[in-house]
Amino acid sequence: MANLEILVSELPTLIQSLKLTIGDSNEIMEQIILINDTQEQLRNLKKLIAQELRFDRIKNSAIATLPRIATEATLFIPSLGLVDPAIAEKFGNSETKISLTDLQSKIDSWIDWGYFLQAIAADILSDIQLVNQLNSDIIHPSIATEFKALSENLNIKLDLSKSNILQRQIQKVSSYQKELLQLQEKLDYIFNAIKTSRSLLNILLGVSAFYRKSGFALEWLDDDRELIISSEGKFQELTDILNECDFFQEQIAALIIQGDALKEQAEQALKKIEQESNKEPIVSQQVEIVPKFSTPKIVCSALIVVSSLLILGFGGWKIKEQSLQLQQMSLSLTQEGSAIAKFKSAQKLGMEAAFLVQKPPHPLKVWQQAETKWHQAINLLDSIPKETSVSNQAKKKLAYYRINYKFISQRVLIEKKALANLESAQKLAIEANLFVQNSPHSLLSRQQAQDKWQQAINLLEAIPASTSVSIQAKKILPIYKTNYAAISQIIQNSTSRLYSLVQLCVKS
Repeated sequence: MANLEILVSELPTLIQSLKLTIGDSNEIMEQIILINDTQEQLRNLKKLIAQELRFDRIKNSAIATLPRIATEATLFIPSLGLVDPAIAEKFGNSETKISLTDLQSKIDSWIDWGYFLQAIAADILSDIQLVNQLNSDIIHPSIATEFKALSENLNIKLDLSKSNILQRQIQKVSSYQKELLQLQEKLDYIFNAIKTSRSLLNILLGVSAFYRKSGFALEWLDDDRELIISSEGKFQELTDILNECDFFQEQIAALIIQGDALKEQAEQALKKIEQESNKEPIVSQQVEIVPKFSTPKIVCSALIVVSSLLILGFGGWKIKEQSLQLQQMSLSLTQEGSAIAKFKSAQKLGMEAAFLVQKPPHPLKVWQQAETKWHQAINLLDSIPKETSVSNQAKKKLAYYRINYKFISQRVLIEKKALANLESAQKLAIEANLFVQNSPHSLLSRQQAQDKWQQAINLLEAIPASTSVSIQAKKILPIYKTNYAAISQIIQNSTSRLYSLVQLCVKS
């Protein structure tokens, strides 16, 4: 128990290292090694817990004659200090008792998270263009830093009395406005990359373009299966980044208007300075009196006819325009109603999918049902037009629905693999028994049966504890190991007897 308590005391430090910092790609490989080492320590801790649980069962059975209440050993997980609420679930409740069984379950989730991070890291390193983009982002200031700098630069006090200074200030304002428009384009790219990308790597590129020099780390998946990201000690979900993009877009629009007001004020001041410096006497002009003829009457008559025709033409155009407006309004109302219905349906599907996968493990069928629901929800949100009232809500939902779908799809693959392992192991066990039954005295058949049992054991041991078939695998694994040990002993005895017979023959 002493060794177990020592390892548990080191848990907070271990779990803190289970994250993937994305910035400088040269450090990613080192992080993969660190994550792998952490997983190995967690697996060792899990083995010690299994030993302790076996010891407790033996101890309890030894005192079965005494009246007792069956209890399970518990441990304290040391306090980590202040933990951001966004990742509190990752560490669990500190300074509280946790049973060894619950701790085993937590360790499984930590190990699975490590595999998820390693898979992302491997995907990043295998994409040269993505690596180059990450390395490029890390040398530029973050969106927040760039916005703050531009906001401060536009805080200009105009010198309204000097034209040369005013002209330079107008040029500066125009330059800052141009940079603001470029920042708007970057925000559009980031928003679309996170909102519409079906690839997690493309989403990470959008996040990288947002944080840039600040860098960021993948910390955890929250209860809603949304990715938690940290940067400079701040923890955020993907939807938080999208909300910040919206905020910066609004602020940038306000700054551009502020720049226009400054330029207008400066230009008016320049005109005033120019007028004062170029004052000239006003020259009176004589108005020539044109004698009256009958021609103007003809012109007036022609103008009246033309005006009438224009009025008639304008009236006809106006009627046509109103008809088109009515058609557009009808179409818009239909589109709006359809968009709201789609959004509500997507939300319902998302809630159903999230409810399905609560309290895992689950059979493969359940994971597949959740995967289908997330996919259907994504398709609905993706089809909502930008012009509708629910468009902004839809794009916020869409970003983390894609993450949920990605995660569930991976769980489907894990469950499929686990089920395939179980079925293959059971098939190998049947084949092993057939070898022995068909040729009970054949050494070759026994060796083939031994090999089948070993393969079956390897498959069962490779089944993750987080899968639904893990319980079944754990039940049959001891039986398979017993059969393997028995056939191995028979082979060893047969080999020994055969060796003895050979020796007797040689001596005779």
